[in-house]
Amino acid sequence: MTIPSSFSRLRNRHFFLLDALILLFTPTLALVIRLDTVDIPNQIRPGLLVFTFMGLIVYLVTFHFFGLYRRYWKYASVDDLIQFALSTATGTAILTGLLIPILWLTPITFARSVPIFNGILILLLIGGIRFLVRYSHSRPVHLAGRFRRALVFGAGDAGSMIVREMQSKPQLRLRPVAFMDDDPQKQGMQLHGLPVLGGLESLNRNIRTYKPDCVIIAMPAAPGNTIQEISSTCDLMQIETMIVPGISEILGSKVQVTQLRDVDIQDLLRREPVRTDVDAVHQALAGMRVMVTGGGGSIGSELCRQVLFCRPEELVVLGHGENSVFEICAELDRFGIAETKITPVIADIRFAERVEEIFAQHRPQVVFHAAAHKHVPLMEWYPGEAITNNVLGTKIVLEAAGRHNVDRFVLISTDKAVNPTSVMGAAKRVAELLVSDAAHRFGRPYVSVRFGNVLGSRGSVVLTFRKQISGGGPVTVTDPRAQRYFMTIPESVQLVLQSVVIGRGGEVLVLDMGEPINIDDLARRMIRLYGFEPGQDISIEYVGLRPGEKLFEEMFSSGEHQRSTAHEKILTAKNGADGANASLITGVDQLVDAALSGNQAAITAHLQFLVPEYAMPVSESAIVERPDSSE
Repeated sequence: MTIPSSFSRLRNRHFFLLDALILLFTPTLALVIRLDTVDIPNQIRPGLLVFTFMGLIVYLVTFHFFGLYRRYWKYASVDDLIQFALSTATGTAILTGLLIPILWLTPITFARSVPIFNGILILLLIGGIRFLVRYSHSRPVHLAGRFRRALVFGAGDAGSMIVREMQSKPQLRLRPVAFMDDDPQKQGMQLHGLPVLGGLESLNRNIRTYKPDCVIIAMPAAPGNTIQEISSTCDLMQIETMIVPGISEILGSKVQVTQLRDVDIQDLLRREPVRTDVDAVHQALAGMRVMVTGGGGSIGSELCRQVLFCRPEELVVLGHGENSVFEICAELDRFGIAETKITPVIADIRFAERVEEIFAQHRPQVVFHAAAHKHVPLMEWYPGEAITNNVLGTKIVLEAAGRHNVDRFVLISTDKAVNPTSVMGAAKRVAELLVSDAAHRFGRPYVSVRFGNVLGSRGSVVLTFRKQISGGGPVTVTDPRAQRYFMTIPESVQLVLQSVVIGRGGEVLVLDMGEPINIDDLARRMIRLYGFEPGQDISIEYVGLRPGEKLFEEMFSSGEHQRSTAHEKILTAKNGADGANASLITGVDQLVDAALSGNQAAITAHLQFLVPEYAMPVSESAIVERPDSSE
């Protein structure tokens, strides 16, 4: 049995319209079955009209109440079948309950058994359409002898590789029909026997002419707005969209250009690719002993991947979670780089003797310190944990680095350290001050790198939205005005590695994050990316800012002055952490003592002493207006 591919493209808004149409004619069909004739008596027709109108309203409301229009029917399960049956039975019972008094109290004549027949027809027709969608999705996309027609957007190296792959591997069941490219010099040419058509402005026309089953975006360096326009056009025309990995993914790991995947939100938020001095970073790390703390985390694991390709002598992956450390080390081993010894280490950086033992044994020359607690609301509830991990842990690792002559030290910091309104942000600001102090005391290039939210990191808003959308919503947004800076994990790590070459000692290096992104807009773009309409298929709820959160993040405080560096995407907060501070260590020790004793009032007081700009927002008015960038 061949199921039309169009079934799998149905969205919940389509189901609503189909349901309404079916509900308009099932009462008539049920009555015909009941009477065993298509000739409906005149005295029954008024009752049929009343029943049809009531049934339309009752069933649509019942279906909505049971969440049938918030389900992803491509992945329907037995539970979805049960819910649909219950909703139909409930609608039938309500409709029967409404019909009986109408028949008693009015002269309307109607067959009382019709609601039962009607309910059975609804189960068969409306339920059948939904599970045809599930069946069509579960069956192999490529049937025997059938090839899917593919329109390849991008006639460059990536597009050429994709087409060669399709032409040389018929088991992929993909047949390229044409290229598209914005370059006028390529248009009208032939590539691999296929015509090169016009660019984005001709996408609609080319889809209608060539009737592809899918459009493949083969432009690793394409900006996000271009990808979004292609994806939106294809979605409107019910054409599947696939994409090759971005430049940052290809450079950051062994992802191949030919590994197609669905368009993700990271693609829609792409900027121009970051250009890093790969040779200089490679020379700085090749043959060195490198340690990454927090090596099992989102940033730490990507640091390990990219450091590995610089071929250090040893890569020490230090982490507190045994599963995450095991997984990243197993992945690194699969890369098969023989020059590098990969050493997993399980340890808690809050224990000074354990850290000292690790440094004495492995003698790292370069340390990337990514171990930290990062979740703002959680750290508001457990400030002692934020202090002991982010402050005490950093102090212990820095002291061990100084005693064992670590050449370079890089702290992974955050934009939440700027004018902090959270314990987490203030703790990271203290960590920046500790790094600057250590750089001046030890006379070494120890630096902090400050950047914003990372797309796809654990606990990030993107992953949260994705889970909420897949669950049928609602998508929760803190505030419609909230804005955040975003970077991809590979992009941020490339710039962190670049800081090893740029850093001279004591600076706070700030990554250029581009323009901040409105979180409400991000939520709506993600909902549309998954084929739904915000406010219709998936609702958005505004839940208010959580403890410690701000409407917007900043990269520099009012007392810091931006200065350029050798890299166009890295700036310096020159006076962000100036020189050694005699009272800093004493203040940090008092802060840690307060954290260890669980004295939250003392924690707040010591944080405000060490970070005078730290203050909880006393009212919404204090955080509504974005400060002038010139301040």
